[in-house]
Amino acid sequence: MYDLAIIGGGPGGYVAAERAGAAGLSVVLFEKNSLGGVCLNEGCIPTKTLLYSAKIYSYALNGDHYGISAETPSFSYEAMAKRKDKVIKKLVGGVKAAMKAGNVEVVAAEAMIRGRHDGVLTIAAGDSEYEARNLIISTGSEAFVPPFPGLAEAGETVVTNRGILALQEAPKELVVIGGGVIGMEFAALFNALGSKVTVIEMLPKILGPLDGEISSMLQKIYAKRGVEFCLESKVTAIEGNTVVFTGSDGEEHRVSGDKILVSVGRRANVKGIGLENIGVEFDRGIKVDDHMRTNVPGVYAAGDVTGFSMLAHTASREGEVAVNTILGIEDSMSYDAIPGVVYTNPEVAGAGISEEDAAAKGLEVKVRKLPMGYSGRFVAENERGEGICKIISDAATDRVLGVHMLGNPCSEIIHGACIAISQKMTVDQLRKVVFPHPTVAEIIKETAFSAQ
Repeated sequence: MYDLAIIGGGPGGYVAAERAGAAGLSVVLFEKNSLGGVCLNEGCIPTKTLLYSAKIYSYALNGDHYGISAETPSFSYEAMAKRKDKVIKKLVGGVKAAMKAGNVEVVAAEAMIRGRHDGVLTIAAGDSEYEARNLIISTGSEAFVPPFPGLAEAGETVVTNRGILALQEAPKELVVIGGGVIGMEFAALFNALGSKVTVIEMLPKILGPLDGEISSMLQKIYAKRGVEFCLESKVTAIEGNTVVFTGSDGEEHRVSGDKILVSVGRRANVKGIGLENIGVEFDRGIKVDDHMRTNVPGVYAAGDVTGFSMLAHTASREGEVAVNTILGIEDSMSYDAIPGVVYTNPEVAGAGISEEDAAAKGLEVKVRKLPMGYSGRFVAENERGEGICKIISDAATDRVLGVHMLGNPCSEIIHGACIAISQKMTVDQLRKVVFPHPTVAEIIKETAFSAQ
């Protein structure tokens, strides 16, 4: 009998296992694929590894901006892919070590919930059955691929995030269906490596719910670099290596590529794990409260499987909340300051509400914004770099409600904004924080002092 069983070894599952093990609970973790889940093996880590290589290549090509000359820079995508695999292997090893240190039993098999009787849950995996008092379901999500006519006949030409990460060479021409975070990161990667990239997006803007001004700025930057954007466009068919779509002009258009990446969203993995055997409620994902409890006592869910905030760091925090609830420690999940990052070059990062969110909710807000050029460190390190920082605050109290940025390395400084939002700081309190100089992070303080 285990205190806790966890199905799924991604950021939600393995972090929950680590925290529970450290607290003295007996834990069994089921993972049918590789520890680390999609994030470590097919998402966050491999894409960022490749994007960093592409960034170094871009710096080499543009070294003259910094007084550096590099003769005929070149790249080997095969070598980049090998390094990506090496990084994954190292980090998976780190997760395994963490599980061992926490005395977590890892079962490398597909798990199925068999039932719940007298408060005890039964889970089958491999040829064995396991019993536990509590269960965290953290089975993640999978890429959603619409049933485009001709999709099956296109074969390996059409890929999702998993297939494109398995490539051993960069495509000469890439068509990206979906201009969200995943689509834009791969568009940025292959554009930097010289591929001809076309992005087809149904909405009138890229990056969906992200700040509209910032997404527009990023689109213009990549358009200057040669990426073609087809907005307000609906894909109607795939014919071999050609995507057929209706454009914003209402006319039919065609664009071809060596590879066609489908990145229109993800859906929760709720099927085939036995939720119906214990009556767990779900629709687009498993329904939970702010303590990550499902409708079934002793059963919790964390991560993409809830169908809400499909981000690795959200999953990890949800896993922590579930474990604390099991331990009887008061804790609850808040989504007010979840950071969102797009690892393009330049990066995009944001937390809290945007101007569009405020307008939709009827909130009266103040908007302060500054070009990133107000940061001396940014100017020193980003020759010809473009960027902006925006602070959204409540009009009456001036409490910080959202911060959004474009410019490197905003992914590394957005957590400061998350602290301000989660701690309900006012703009005046933010002004009194001492930032190190010179850092790009100072742009947050400078923006706080700017006029509306």
